[in-house]
Amino acid sequence: MTRYVLEVMYDGTKFHGSQVQGAIPTVQLSLNNALSTLFRTSMETLAASRTDEGVHALCNYFQFDVEGALPHEMLYKCNAILPGSVAIKKIWKAADPEFSARFDAIRRQYRYRIYNIKNPFFADRAFFYPFHLRHDLLQETAAIIKGYDHFEAFAKRKSQTKTFSCTIHQSYWEVSGAQLHYVVEANRFLRGMVRGLVGTQLQAARGNITALDFRKIIEGRDCTKAFFNVAGHGLYLENVVYPSGVLEEMDSKS
Repeated sequence: MTRYVLEVMYDGTKFHGSQVQGAIPTVQLSLNNALSTLFRTSMETLAASRTDEGVHALCNYFQFDVEGALPHEMLYKCNAILPGSVAIKKIWKAADPEFSARFDAIRRQYRYRIYNIKNPFFADRAFFYPFHLRHDLLQETAAIIKGYDHFEAFAKRKSQTKTFSCTIHQSYWEVSGAQLHYVVEANRFLRGMVRGLVGTQLQAARGNITALDFRKIIEGRDCTKAFFNVAGHGLYLENVVYPSGVLEEMDSKS
């Protein structure tokens, strides 16, 4: 049995999240169905990162196991079967058959996109937030985040996790054309964490809470004090990083 990994991108607004939920349209279900059709047997995938309803991915990984060689032109054939809202970018082969797309990932990067002037071409691709924001306070709160490693305050209630510990590698805001982006990279993320970080920072940038209040929210470890009221369609899973040598890219014709 050989373990392979699909590098996938998708439009999250067309799915009820990435993880299988019965017959409800999800990214994982689409991939399972495409692989099952191609291999003519029931196939299942497992994702590197779970994304909620509406959240996009420029790069997520889904593992699956098969015996023997892959079908000729598998990348092309899978993409032909999949709906237009999801595409496989690359196929990788795991060096270790026990490789885990989820647990072997060492870094994940998310980007949240907002805009404040109505633009129909940004609809469902970024979050419309027509308020004056102090960019200096956004940078201050983003820097504060890097000083902590416990984020229970930004995990949604009933999150099924053994630890709320996360190592933040990057946290900053940047202007990108007519949009304002928040970029955060960590070894792992909690359910709803990025949206909680964004929503709470926006409250500070509007003057509704202070930077000190923001610190107190983190240290208080109470998710009812944080703000999660930003839309999923502004969020993108941008990158997942694995240790060097654990994955080998397959030829697109294989």
